[in-house]
Amino acid sequence: MKTVQTDVAIIGAGSAGLPAYRAAKAAGASAILIEGGPHGTTCARVGCMPSKLLIAAAEAAHAAQHTAPFGVHVDGTVRIDGREVMQRVKSERDRLVGFVLDSVEAIPIADKLTGYARFIDDGLLQVSDHTRVRARSVVIATGSSPVIPPKYRALGDRVIVNDDVFEWSDLPRKIAVIGAGVIGLELGQALAHLGVEVTVIGARGRVGPLTDPAIKAYAERTFQNSFRFEAQAEVEAATRVGDAVHIRFRTGAGEPVEDTFEYVLVTAGRKPNFEQLALHNTSLTLDNQGAPIYDPLTLQAGAHPVFIAGDANGVLPLLHEAADEGRAAGTNAARFPDVAPLKRRAPIAVLFSNPGIAMVGARHADLEPGTFATGEVSFEDQGRSRVMLKNHGLMHVYVDKTSRQFLGAEWIGPDAEHIAHLLAWALQMKLTVDAMLEMPFYHPVVEEGLRTALRHAVAAL
Repeated sequence: MKTVQTDVAIIGAGSAGLPAYRAAKAAGASAILIEGGPHGTTCARVGCMPSKLLIAAAEAAHAAQHTAPFGVHVDGTVRIDGREVMQRVKSERDRLVGFVLDSVEAIPIADKLTGYARFIDDGLLQVSDHTRVRARSVVIATGSSPVIPPKYRALGDRVIVNDDVFEWSDLPRKIAVIGAGVIGLELGQALAHLGVEVTVIGARGRVGPLTDPAIKAYAERTFQNSFRFEAQAEVEAATRVGDAVHIRFRTGAGEPVEDTFEYVLVTAGRKPNFEQLALHNTSLTLDNQGAPIYDPLTLQAGAHPVFIAGDANGVLPLLHEAADEGRAAGTNAARFPDVAPLKRRAPIAVLFSNPGIAMVGARHADLEPGTFATGEVSFEDQGRSRVMLKNHGLMHVYVDKTSRQFLGAEWIGPDAEHIAHLLAWALQMKLTVDAMLEMPFYHPVVEEGLRTALRHAVAAL
């Protein structure tokens, strides 16, 4: 077994690990990138990109089936070929993964180790059974994995996670989705629009990331137009019956329901990948889940030269946040003990549904009652939305009563992903509602609905 020394060891070559490596090298440090699993990042392989490919197919199918109100009639039925859908998803996914693999290939061989790392002590790592790495600083960027609750583990290959969906060769006939978070709602609606019979079962009344009661209620009603949606239900039993799963659950109203499904897609959250790291061999302070306690600004674990970045820290499991954290962690690891806090961008979250859901800035649940005014717009009568027959949605914007500064927004509606960026920029620039209304709004565009909400907030002030 060989031993190598480096300034910075990065565990994980994903969306946080790769930027951490590049940042450490840019800071003048030597660095080694360690990866035992598949390269290509969670986003490219099984996350944001393949899911959007599936959603794009679903949008095409849904649009083709809803042309009649425009006076455009498609003769016959719209035929969805599940094999062709999944072939495009996988081929485009593989192309995107290839770009990431090319960037990994460009890293010098001496800076890469293949294998799973575990701590021997604070500064010593064992990589599989072939190499020990003595590092002055360590970046943990090991990502996260889907959680499968115990009641579903006995279902064998009938229980799947989102990673498995993108390996299908064809679309299933009927599926239950457990969990009403972002992943569950995105995949559930996409599969439903592609002709799959879908039931989404939530446990705590969640509707994606939403916290504003009015927006959440509107979104729940909207999703019920696409699939059976039980946002607050209790699964009492899930039993394997041949090549199917029999589920017994009770709705929020107490109604008992039994049904049989081809697959159960579990989207019950993700957990950081710390199990294989043997953190008990270090002097790091761990929480009751076995995760290192760290500073979310510097990403440093206590006073140790160890930094936690990306999905492994569970703060904001988003690609751009993981990349930002990776760069900050790599720089701090290289310059340790001279560490600097990460300057985070304006919070932004998007659920790629139809209509879309987005949140920017402060959540409604986190705002102190009486300190803010709410502006509202319904997209049901908004001009451009009605022109496109995409006139479903409700938006709330929140404005500080004292400073008149824009605080945040939650909404469901057309072009949500684009309007979210406008609002995130306004928030990061600390604009007041008055300054936002001085900005240009073209006519006719969906963004005029945002202007209506801002004007309503001014009136409320």
